[in-house]
Amino acid sequence: MTLRIYRGKDCVHHDVGHDHPESPDRIYAIDDQLLASGLDMICEHADARPAKREYLSLAHDPYYVDSVFERAPKTGTIWLDDDTGMTPITLSAALYAAGAGCDAVDWVMEGDNRQAFCLVRPPGHHAEYDSAMGFCFFNNIAVAARYALQKYELSRVAIVDFDVHHGNGTENIIAGDQRIMMCSSFQHPFYPHSGSPVSASNILSVPLEAGATGEVFREKVTHWFQALKNFQPQLILISAGFDAHAEDPMAHIRLKEDDYKWVSANLREVADSCCHGRIVSTLEGGYNLSALGRSVVAHLRGLNGESDVATQVQGESV
Repeated sequence: MTLRIYRGKDCVHHDVGHDHPESPDRIYAIDDQLLASGLDMICEHADARPAKREYLSLAHDPYYVDSVFERAPKTGTIWLDDDTGMTPITLSAALYAAGAGCDAVDWVMEGDNRQAFCLVRPPGHHAEYDSAMGFCFFNNIAVAARYALQKYELSRVAIVDFDVHHGNGTENIIAGDQRIMMCSSFQHPFYPHSGSPVSASNILSVPLEAGATGEVFREKVTHWFQALKNFQPQLILISAGFDAHAEDPMAHIRLKEDDYKWVSANLREVADSCCHGRIVSTLEGGYNLSALGRSVVAHLRGLNGESDVATQVQGESV
């Protein structure tokens, strides 16, 4: 198996209270399902290193990066916005979460047919160029994209974000950067009340109405796969949020595990045809613990190439 799972040492220690949905239990629930499914035993495992400040500044205003370091509390909890709290361990957790993406990029770029999943938190796709937002401090996927472009002198990187919430931070950072193509699906209108219309030509957005089923999701995103092949990315990055699951309390989309396997298998097929199978995925949302764990297992099975690939007929699968 060529799938490697990256973890950050302090990612399970960031905790702003038992009533906050973005909790350490999310990682524990995923671990339980990895063990139950047998995937834990057959995946490779690696410890991430914390991201360097210069890597963060590839995607963020250096003054913002400095401000996060400066505001990190010695005791207690501070809030950067209504949802985004910092404890004394949060900065370390956020550095490991961003660093995992960079380490995963290094690993997949050093060989062929490699896929990596960053089992990290806090998430990142709401963090904008110069602000924290929506549980996110540093934009893990945008940092990884810019890191890959710089270190490996790539010309084309794709980002796919299927979290139920629009990745406003990612779009804010990469809009207009023609080296990066972003495919994004999300409930709309919904938090963070952005994403439609798109802000730049390098972004393909799929807004979904509340109540949309997996069938609707598949029909509306199938065009991504040919668009990605036309773009010919040298690396595919995934903001893997699982809060569009029907059991998730945070939103109103009706996806199931098979839908995550389907989209992931199709992205693996694109990667096989364009970039030697190279994929880096990083955890974003997902707040029903059982559904989250099951969905991550389905996602990893799809990335590993278990067949569930769309035909050329929009909305169908084989």
